[in-house]
Amino acid sequence: MILVGFDEAGRGPLAGPVAAAAVILPKDFPFELLNDSKKLSEKKRLAAEEAIKEKALWGISFVDHKTIDKMNILRASLYAMKLAFDDLLSKKDEWARKNGLNAADYSLEKIEGISDGTFVPEVEIKCQAVVKADAKYHEVMAASILAKTARDRFMVQMDQKYPGYGYAKHKGYPTAAHKAACRELGPSPIQRLSFSY
Repeated sequence: MILVGFDEAGRGPLAGPVAAAAVILPKDFPFELLNDSKKLSEKKRLAAEEAIKEKALWGISFVDHKTIDKMNILRASLYAMKLAFDDLLSKKDEWARKNGLNAADYSLEKIEGISDGTFVPEVEIKCQAVVKADAKYHEVMAASILAKTARDRFMVQMDQKYPGYGYAKHKGYPTAAHKAACRELGPSPIQRLSFSY
């Protein structure tokens, strides 16, 4: 059985999207690079991200702040995981060819999912939720790394677009500085208006 790991980044922030990733790791992956993304330094996260993108089969997605406001953050997170899995599946055949593998070995019937937390995304495979899976399963660690690095990069770009909110520093999380900026400047164009301040 082939394992795909799911994780998200950005459930807690007051601004920006939620990001999610889905990852299948090859047997020869350098697993020592992996850990829960929150336990890795930025330098180690970026090194791991590079290895995952080079060697693994992966997908990433974002669900924006407006959709989060419409559907709530839990549903948006699970939807982001589903979109990330769709992205992974769209790359599957090319990835298998490039690595000398048989794409049929990666059919949906042969893939099972593990998602971090207590809920599973609506995907076409058997999937189970495991609390703290990002500290137990390499595939989920890899997904947490891709989701976090992708979202952090996006929020740094938003800092340049909307200066004054400090997005490069706090990435939209509810810090005292972020709340103070919102009070002083008003909500930014990427603010989650359904979240309380």
